[in-house]
Amino acid sequence: MAGSNRCELDRLLRQIEACRLCAGVLGHEPRPVLQAGTGARILVAGQAPGRKVHESGVPWDDASGRRLRDWLQMDEATFYDPQKVALVPMGFCYPGKAGSGDAPPRRECRAAWHPRLLPLLPDIGLVLAIGQYAQSYYLGDRHKGSLTANLRAWREFLPGLLPLPHPSPRNVAWFKANPWFEGEVLPGLRARVGELL
Repeated sequence: MAGSNRCELDRLLRQIEACRLCAGVLGHEPRPVLQAGTGARILVAGQAPGRKVHESGVPWDDASGRRLRDWLQMDEATFYDPQKVALVPMGFCYPGKAGSGDAPPRRECRAAWHPRLLPLLPDIGLVLAIGQYAQSYYLGDRHKGSLTANLRAWREFLPGLLPLPHPSPRNVAWFKANPWFEGEVLPGLRARVGELL
């Protein structure tokens, strides 16, 4: 069963890599960026790749990724091991700019691929729902109405799920206004990650 699951996942990842669902609306060539392995224990569900990640093709290859790995107290070798960590954003391609930041992740991506991909990751023990789009999807009717409210209720979602703010440098004001995040949530996050890895 494990071998067939691995073959099925490898096939699906090749299909996702070749995906062109959004080719006519992105304004640039699609470049799906994700990481997944059948043995992954942690799923990092972000929003969508930023411009730098679009260019490099490496998930979380930017300042946000450095902060996220610091939060997790995880080295790059572990973070980029698909048999330990799956990096599966809500949208696999850079959505382009909108206003002062990036556009929301394209909905077609999640609808087309997540229902096929997530069942092939049977060992996930913790989903990190990063940002409002991932929290809306993974929390469903348990959503508390805002990102801050979700984070204040973080203990309710463990052991299988933990909402997180986006680790973007743009969110420095939020981090400063909510010091309890670093003092309470990050130790809980690190403890749960330690249990799984």
